[in-house]
Amino acid sequence: MNQNAPNPQTGKPAPATGLAHFARAARYTWRGLKAACGESAFRQELAAGAILVPLAWLLPFPALTSALLTICWLGLLTTELLNTAIEAIVDMVSPGYHELAGRAKDLGSAAVACAIAANAVAWLVALLGI
Repeated sequence: MNQNAPNPQTGKPAPATGLAHFARAARYTWRGLKAACGESAFRQELAAGAILVPLAWLLPFPALTSALLTICWLGLLTTELLNTAIEAIVDMVSPGYHELAGRAKDLGSAAVACAIAANAVAWLVALLGI
């Protein structure tokens, strides 16, 4: 069987190894990031990062502080990506309203709010030199 041909029974792509695996994973990652850019919250967080990350490195912070501020922003993006994935799955399996579906979406939103709060605290600490 051709390594790139889908399995005729499952329709899934054949397992890849080495560079083929890396290339396939990179394509999936790129598709995910393109999909995330269709979400307004993700675009807003990217815009905030476009300002905050360079600022973290231009202000007279120690390198470790700048790195931690950057990592906090990446954590926010990661949380937003996971929240978006949760919302997509919930919408797929529960097109109508269900209390648990609503709870799952609310919890994802709360996780994003916590990540935003963590960024705010990190910036406050960095700016006040605490």
